[in-house]
Amino acid sequence: MPGGRNARPAGGGLPALGYGRPVELTLTGERTLPGIAVENYWFRRHEAAYVAVLPWVRGAVVLEAGAGEGYGAAMLAAAARRVVAVDYDEQSCKHAATSYGDVRVARGNLVALPVRGGAVDVVANLQVIEHLWDQPGFVAECARVLRPAGTLIVTTPNRITFSPGRDTPLNPFHTRELNAAELAELLAPHFDVVRMYGIHHGRRLRRLDRRFGGSLIDAQLAAEPAVWHPDLRHAVAGVRAADFTVTEADVDASLDLFAVAVKR
Repeated sequence: MPGGRNARPAGGGLPALGYGRPVELTLTGERTLPGIAVENYWFRRHEAAYVAVLPWVRGAVVLEAGAGEGYGAAMLAAAARRVVAVDYDEQSCKHAATSYGDVRVARGNLVALPVRGGAVDVVANLQVIEHLWDQPGFVAECARVLRPAGTLIVTTPNRITFSPGRDTPLNPFHTRELNAAELAELLAPHFDVVRMYGIHHGRRLRRLDRRFGGSLIDAQLAAEPAVWHPDLRHAVAGVRAADFTVTEADVDASLDLFAVAVKR
C-alpha cells in the first residue's frame, strides 16, 4: 500500500473508479488470491476474518482500506448498504472493478483516503496495517473519514505467533507487526477498542497440525509447493473458512488479531 499521495475528490464522499477490461493478478506473496490450491490455507484464513466482520457492517456504508483483489469487499457488500474498496495498487483496482460489480473501487493512498470526512459508518482494514509505513497516519485517516462513533475493524497477524522471537517481520512485505497490546496502543489516540478477538485454528485444523508434525503452517513453509507431498497438497486444498475460530479467549496465542474500535 505505500506510495505517492492521491488527491481527495473535491465534492462527493465515495468515489468510483471504472475500468472496462478484466485484469489478471499474479500471486507475489504480498497479498492472497482466491482459486489457487496451494494458497488456499492463507486465503481461507483471510476469508474467515471477513465472515467475522459481516455482523458489524450490516446496513452500513463501508470503506475497505487495502482491498487487494476485491473478494473481501464483495463479501462485505452482501451485508452492507454500500462498499467502496480502496487500494494503492493500480492492477488490483482494475481487477476488483471489473470482477465485482457490487463494489465501488477507488485508487488511493491509505494515509490520504480519497473520501470526504465523516462519509462512512465502518472502515474495514483486514491483514493490511502490517504492510504500512505510516501506521499512525493511517489510523488518523480512518478517524477522519468515519462519522462520529463510527467503527474501525482491523485484523493483522499476531506478532507473537507470526514472527516469534524475531526483531524484524518474517514476511518481507511487512513493515511492522503488532501484538494485541501494541495494536490497542496504536488505535488509542483516536479510538476506543471495544473488542479484541483472536483468530485460531479450529478442531479440524488442530488435527491437521498434529498430522503434519505439529504445525500445518510450518509444513507449508518447509518446502516450495511444487515439491509438497500429495497428502499436504490435499490437506491445504481442503481448508475452509469454517476451520478457523474467532474468539476473545487466549488472544495472545492467536494467529491473527481482530480489533473492533469505536471513534471517539
